[in-house]
Amino acid sequence: MSTKKEKVIGFLWQHFLLLLSMFFMTFGVALCVRSNLGSGVISSIPMSFSLAGKAGLAPGLTIGGYTNIMNIILVVAQIIVLRRNFEPIQLFQLLIGFVFGFLLDVNMWLTSCFSTYETIPVQIAAQLLGATILGAAIAAEIRCGSITMPGEGIQVAIARVSGKPFPIVKIIVDTTLVILAVLSGFYFFGTWPRTVVGPGTLFAMFYVGYVVKLTNPRLGWFDRLLDYRPGFRRYIYGLARFIYPK
Repeated sequence: MSTKKEKVIGFLWQHFLLLLSMFFMTFGVALCVRSNLGSGVISSIPMSFSLAGKAGLAPGLTIGGYTNIMNIILVVAQIIVLRRNFEPIQLFQLLIGFVFGFLLDVNMWLTSCFSTYETIPVQIAAQLLGATILGAAIAAEIRCGSITMPGEGIQVAIARVSGKPFPIVKIIVDTTLVILAVLSGFYFFGTWPRTVVGPGTLFAMFYVGYVVKLTNPRLGWFDRLLDYRPGFRRYIYGLARFIYPK
């Protein structure tokens, strides 16, 4: 039986790995944004508003700042959709969403050098690499078994209330976000925001899901990492489990 101390260590270790997964998720998102071929679905609206902010047409928040605002809206939407069935613990999505927005800004800074590369081959490489990293990181984030991201939470809530299959709801929600990003581009700039919603956006909508599906069965090593409990006395034992899994 696990002691209270072991449960606390396990909880902290689980969420450390969640934080690490989110770092790579936002790194993938940042690379997709830097490709200038179109951002990922979840970052399309924040990117549109961030660009409008730089042009003086909206408050000058970062893409991470607008992501935080969108996450708050998505959690409020879950409360409206689920009403009494909304579980208070799901409010922790706000904290997860805030961390996601912060890490997105960090990775936008780390990938700022990519903004100087505008050749098609480099753009395609950035989009492909970013979407691949994003998909693999999402698969790891799901394995952590913690609170979902607000973007996933609203999809689950709508599927639960409507009775529609989750994949169908996901397509509807993703399509709605992309349409809103396009409309915001027309509102702010009077034209289609191709660096926000472009061929890379359509590519990411399908490719990221494929990477998640492809990666998920190959994450046995990550499960063993989740089971590992950091500590000096267990270090050798934990290392042996990684090298010689059962």
